[in-house]
Amino acid sequence: MEKRWVIKEQGEEQLVQHLSEVLDIDHNLSNLLVQHGIHSFDESKTYFRPVIDSLHDPFLMKDMDKAIKRISTAVKNKEKILVYGDYDVDGTTAVALVYTFIHHFYKNIDFYIPDRDTEGYGISFQGIDYAGENGVSLMIILDCGIKAIEKTKYAAERNIDFIICDHHRPGEEIPSASAVLDPKRIDCPYPFKELSGCGVGFKLIQAYAQKNNIPFEDLIQYLDLVVVSIAADIVPITGENRVLAHYGLDLLNKNPRVGIEAILQVGNIKRVRSPKQDYIFNKELTVSDLVFMVGPRINAAGRIESANNSVRLLIEDNYENALKIAHRINTLNDERKSFDLAATNDALQMISENDELRNANCTVVYNPDWHKGVVGIVASRLTETYYRPTIVLTYSNGFITGSARSIKDFDIYDAIDSCIMHLEHFGGHKYAAGLSLKEENFDNFKNCFLNYVNNHITKEQLIPEIEIDTEILLRDISSRFFRILRQFAPFGPGNLAPLFITRGLVDTGKARVVGKKHLKLEVVHPDISGFPFSAIAFQQGHHYDKIREGIQFSACYHVEENEWNGVKSIQLNIKDIKFDS
Repeated sequence: MEKRWVIKEQGEEQLVQHLSEVLDIDHNLSNLLVQHGIHSFDESKTYFRPVIDSLHDPFLMKDMDKAIKRISTAVKNKEKILVYGDYDVDGTTAVALVYTFIHHFYKNIDFYIPDRDTEGYGISFQGIDYAGENGVSLMIILDCGIKAIEKTKYAAERNIDFIICDHHRPGEEIPSASAVLDPKRIDCPYPFKELSGCGVGFKLIQAYAQKNNIPFEDLIQYLDLVVVSIAADIVPITGENRVLAHYGLDLLNKNPRVGIEAILQVGNIKRVRSPKQDYIFNKELTVSDLVFMVGPRINAAGRIESANNSVRLLIEDNYENALKIAHRINTLNDERKSFDLAATNDALQMISENDELRNANCTVVYNPDWHKGVVGIVASRLTETYYRPTIVLTYSNGFITGSARSIKDFDIYDAIDSCIMHLEHFGGHKYAAGLSLKEENFDNFKNCFLNYVNNHITKEQLIPEIEIDTEILLRDISSRFFRILRQFAPFGPGNLAPLFITRGLVDTGKARVVGKKHLKLEVVHPDISGFPFSAIAFQQGHHYDKIREGIQFSACYHVEENEWNGVKSIQLNIKDIKFDS
């Protein structure tokens, strides 16, 4: 699929030059900083060296004082507390965090994760009934609940109070709970709006610690859970999330909880003894590793079996026990992959054989036989293939239910909200959402959604866009350049790894196709002095013939480190190629 290359607006030259001088760094690097809104030495220092002290006061969040007061009352009166959370990575990490923190000083506490198939997303009546039957009088709700108006009333009738900790967009009415923590509340003055669900849970325990003279240092141990949630839930790695992710990654690389270490072990990222006799991982863990290795395994438990296993793994303190759970979850992840592959192939065939589906501005596909646990993944795959707003639906417990994924600059939450009259439930974000509806409403919903997309999407939005930070020459890439560039991490939404463009490149004659689809090459400027760079272009083996003919090309790429046989070198990870003729 042809992609649009869009070069970002470059930094104001005077500011770029100023930063280059005060920081003694390359002009291209200071330009990246200005593009990030960084204009001074102090702002650069904060960006490159995040400090934990810069986290906001948790009591700035609306209802935080009420939440802490209610928990304190429960502890004082020895009430039974139930920590309840969604079955995905964000929810299970949040439950593990809050449960473990409170369990250190208060034992009359349990946790509950709803079953994806029988209870569905969010707070369930079954979960409230379980709480009532087990003498629970306070439920701490994590990563869901912001729209649970009726569920909150149902719980209150059974003398069960809710503290809701959510990060999804609220509806017009806020549940009448003991406290509702959500930075996206219109009336919430909290300065940072993009916390993960686990991040909101962290602010809750930060507030409790602050109120009860628990040293903040005691909370650092939970940041590995927070960074896993940040990575898996694809929230922006800016502001407070950048600080939390920075320290969470540091903890993961130095001293992760045994449950996460067990996941990494089954994923073949193993601990090795360093020359200093410390145990370290055989590669430095990044946000990308969490997205592709840790997140899917934690998710797999809830997709295929029970997300309770994910929480048990994350709260386990015995490594051998954790390893047993991790192996079970890894098996479930393999099973999830098979369901995912089958459903994706079905959906792709369904689209290819239907002219209306193939030529539409959006994708809505439904098959009652698809596994409910993989429809979100399938939606992501279809979005990658056809690049348009996508909804994938299946049948579960009397309802059509599914997941939605979107493309750049198209708000799928608003699109689904416009069809709310045909839905039983929905919730989510700008780029991802979940929904359920009655089977008899499917056609009406589909037509409503299609009409909204047709009226609100542009042809330009339907062409994949590659946003490039700046244009550089190969000779600009030095070891010092790369060393400073690495300090821009952790990378993720809102702080993507810089993408560069270089024009007029040729291969030195070493181009070859590897793994059938990938292109391995060595690039150089034929008319500009400088060393050649090795490069990899995944899924771009189709360019091989032109590359071998010596046709000049432009490439957009990330600058990365490659390790082969113990030798580390700089490598260009080429995302797209355009030939000059």
